Formats: sequence, C-alpha cells, structure tokens
Amino acid sequence: MRLDVPHRSRTLVNRLLIAFGLACLLFYTFAVAQSAIYQRKAKAEIDQRISAHRLDAPAILSPKPARPLVEGELIGRVDIPRLKLSAAVAEGDDNATLGKAVGHLPDTPLPWHRRGNVGLAAHRDGLFSALKNIRMDDEVRVVTPRGEYFYRVRKTRIVNPEDVWVLAPTRTPTVTLITCYPFSYVGHAPQRFIVQAELVGAVEGSVVKGAVLQ
Repeated sequence: MRLDVPHRSRTLVNRLLIAFGLACLLFYTFAVAQSAIYQRKAKAEIDQRISAHRLDAPAILSPKPARPLVEGELIGRVDIPRLKLSAAVAEGDDNATLGKAVGHLPDTPLPWHRRGNVGLAAHRDGLFSALKNIRMDDEVRVVTPRGEYFYRVRKTRIVNPEDVWVLAPTRTPTVTLITCYPFSYVGHAPQRFIVQAELVGAVEGSVVKGAVLQ
C-alpha cells in the first residue's frame, strides 16, 4: 500500500499539469482569435475612414483642431510589404491595446505630425513576430485617414527595457518599432528588439485601400 501513494501522487500531478497546459492553450487560442477578429474589423474601418476623408477634401485642406487621442482609439495601420506584415494601430501601450493591436506610445508624435520619433509597439509572438526577418532598407508604411507615410529601415538594435533613449526625439521624422527579444524566449523576455525607419515620403489625405494581409 505504501508504494501506491507516490504513484497516485505522480498521477495526480501529471493530470494537473495536463489540465494546466490545456487551459493555457485554450487561453492563447482565445486571445489569438480575439486579436484576429479585431484586426479584420479595424482594417476594414481604416479603409472606410480613408475613403470618407477623400470625399471630404475641404476637411483635409483645413483640418479641425487636433484633440487628444483616447486609449484604444484606432489610428491607422502599419504595413511592411516584404514581410507581408499588416496590422491595425491603436492608441496606447496598455495590455488591453497590445493584446489586439499595435500600440502607439502616447508620449511620442503621431505620423501626421511629420516630426520626431513615432513609437509603435507589439508582441513578439503576435503582430510583430515577423520583425525577426527585417532587413535594412525594408519599406515600412503607416497608413492613416490623414495620409500615407513611407519609411525606410535604417537601424536595428537589441536593448534593455530601461533604454528609453531609443524613443528620444529625432531630427529626421522616424518610426521606431518595438517588440520583446529574443523572439523564441519562453516567458517574459529580458530585452527589446528595435527597428528604426526614417521618413522618405508622404501623401497627405491619400486613399490607400487593401492591406498587405486582409
């Protein structure tokens, strides 16, 4: 009888581990599905807003005074054609926003400001997973109802989480993409992977339909 106790204990532990693993898998599947649904709807809304702005030409020429964006508000989308990456961008860097979108860091400029350093962040095992294959001179597009902004990748870096200097203002209009690193790390990754791209062109009030990925 004494020999049965350890065996039963191991069986119970194994069952608990299996149950925990299944729960984690279900949670991850649910989160991925929720993100995919949000992305599909958000990108469709972006296209609708862009079309509406094209019809409203006077509003583009004489825009209303800017108002602060609220957390979770849809801004546009970021496309990297070579990587077939396309993702909706929303305001904020909180968990709720990053769980479904690329987040615009609130303390950084917006693309249509045409100045400084625009900060965009997303999860390495989610919307920014393709960044592991980024190359110098890759094109990065930020598409918004106010216009389309074209950037070229100039730098990549691996930094520590406290290295916020990567978001410092820049003379040339820049977009900085941020995700965790290493990409294959299990758990909370210890470092950050940074992609910096400089503005090379823009079309204000442009109409750009269809993402790289729908």
